Formats: sequence, C-alpha cells, structure tokens
Amino acid sequence: MRLTKLGHACVRLTKDDRTIVIDPGSFSDASGALAAADAVLITHEHFDHFDPDALRAAMAERPGLDVWTSRVVAENLSDLGGRVHQVGHGDAVTVAGFDVHVYGEDHEILHPDVPPIPNTGFLVDGEVFHPGDALTVPSEPVRTLCLPGNAPWLKIPELYAYTREVGPERAFVIHDGLLNDIGLKVMQTHVTKAGEELGKEFTRLVPGTSVDLAAA
Repeated sequence: MRLTKLGHACVRLTKDDRTIVIDPGSFSDASGALAAADAVLITHEHFDHFDPDALRAAMAERPGLDVWTSRVVAENLSDLGGRVHQVGHGDAVTVAGFDVHVYGEDHEILHPDVPPIPNTGFLVDGEVFHPGDALTVPSEPVRTLCLPGNAPWLKIPELYAYTREVGPERAFVIHDGLLNDIGLKVMQTHVTKAGEELGKEFTRLVPGTSVDLAAA
C-alpha cells in the first residue's frame, strides 16, 4: 500500500490499481484529491475534512464514485441515494477492494457547552488508521497512524498520551494546515520525541509526498 499526504487532513491510499481518499476538505485541494479516487471516506462534516461542492462535482462526473461517512455527512448527501453509505463505530466494510474497520463516535470537544458532532475513524487493511478529529484508540493493532499534529481541540500532552496508548509502528502527521513555519517546527519536535519514546520514527510528510508502507 502507498500512502500520500495531500494536505492538512487528507490522505490517499493506493493498492494495486485501486485508490481511496480520506477527508478531502477545503484545505486540501479537494477537487485534485478526488480526481483519481475510486472511493471516498469522510470522518465528519467540518469544512477542512468535507468539501460538499467538490465531492458532488466529482460524483457527477464519475458515476462509480461512492462515499462512506458519518451520519451527518450522509444526511447532507442523502439526495445521492445509494452511492452514500453511512457507517459507524464497529462496522466493517469493503471499500474499493480495501477492508475498512470503523472506530469512534464523537469529535473531540470544541466548546464546553456544545455536544460533540459524530466522527468516524477508519482503519484500512489493518494497516493505516485515520482518526479524523478524535483521539480514538482502535481495539486492534495500528501499524501506521495518521497522527493529528495541531488543532483547536488538541494539546501537546494529549499528543504524547495518544501515541503511547495507540503504540503504532510509525506515524505520519495530519491536521497541520493551520500552522506557519515556526509552528510546524515546534510540532515536529514533539512528534519526533513522541516517536523516540516508543523507539519509533514519527514524522510529518510534506503535502504531495508518498510513502510505500511495505518498505517504510
């Protein structure tokens, strides 16, 4: 499997001749991200993860493109009928030839008085876990973690605690589109240290960079 960081929280996973894209939002050139996708996974409805206009345009051009997503996004796209598949915690589905296990129910808290929105994380082929905007720990091993590096809902001590609990073999940073160059350096320092604690290498991929997970 090959993982490509496409910007902010968006990644592309390719296996053989099949491709899925996770969270093509407005910070990630969603139209470009969707161009080669056989299927789309969306964790939740926030604009940096879900660009409805770009997704609708891509689906109009390609009748075979389907979406698997959380309840609110599925409701937003309900006019597209059976091409939109609502999934939730505990589900296991096959998506464009990939085995996908769904973990997590809620977005991390953004406001003390506002209930969290739904958020669904995706573990793909037992290899790559994309948690969306949550610090969900799957009940099965995670070899490759898409690690949120910066968010209004995330503190650095939580990043350390999360990587310790998941214990991945490797981690690649996602959710970093709000940072300038200084912020990226600070974040990478802590991401590196979090990996060193576990004897692993955690890093941030520059958008557009690909990694062959069989060799990583």
